[in-house]
Parts: sequence; C-alpha cells; structure tokens
Amino acid sequence: MADQTKQLTKVNQLRPLDAGLNLTVKVVSAKTVVQKGRPQGRFAECLVGDETGMIIFTARNDQVDLAKEGNTLVLSNAKIDMFKGSMRLAVDRSGRVEVGPAASFSVDEKNNLSLIEFDRIDVVV
Repeated sequence: MADQTKQLTKVNQLRPLDAGLNLTVKVVSAKTVVQKGRPQGRFAECLVGDETGMIIFTARNDQVDLAKEGNTLVLSNAKIDMFKGSMRLAVDRSGRVEVGPAASFSVDEKNNLSLIEFDRIDVVV
C-alpha cells in the first residue's frame, strides 16, 4: 500500500547531495539543452520553485514533455546533483515526475538556490 503521507520538502530546505526528496513545484521556465557529442537522450533545464524559492531542475527524456512552463510537477524520490558548484534538482530512474493539479502558491523568484555556489571540502577522518 502506497504511503500517502510522504513528507514534502520545500525548496528552501534543499541541501547539496540530498536524496529521497518529495516536492511539489511549479515550472517557471524551461529550455531544451542540446548536448554536443551525446546524441542519445533529451535534456531541458527548468527553473522550478515553490513559495520558498526556486532551483534548476534537469529534466531528462520523457520528463522534458512534462516540464512545461506553468505546469505543476510532483517529484518523488528526487535528488540534488552538484554542477560546477551549484545545486540542480534531478529525478533518476528510481524516482517519478508527474504533472499535478495546478499549484495554489506563487513561486518566490527572489530566492534562487541554483545561484548559490558551494565549495567542496574533503574531510579526512
């Protein structure tokens, strides 16, 4: 039986390398990315968010068709990938992307988590 009480994460709670995230976000913008030398697969960089902030979501293959501007997406088992020191939201094969009912919130466009740069620090134990 599916657990209907999954804890939803808000965008402003996202941290580098988080995984197993469940979010409901609205697509602010989406642009298809052509990757040179990689003919297989489609990619789109989408700015998504909720009332606490926004982040870049990397949509892949069939996810590109769902991640259209204005759509509300329900992301299950999402994760944070790091790209050039900044966070990107992603959903791999173990997760799900679905179009949900229209969100009642407005996206906080002043708090873009993908603009924050993180330094990698290796800790030797």
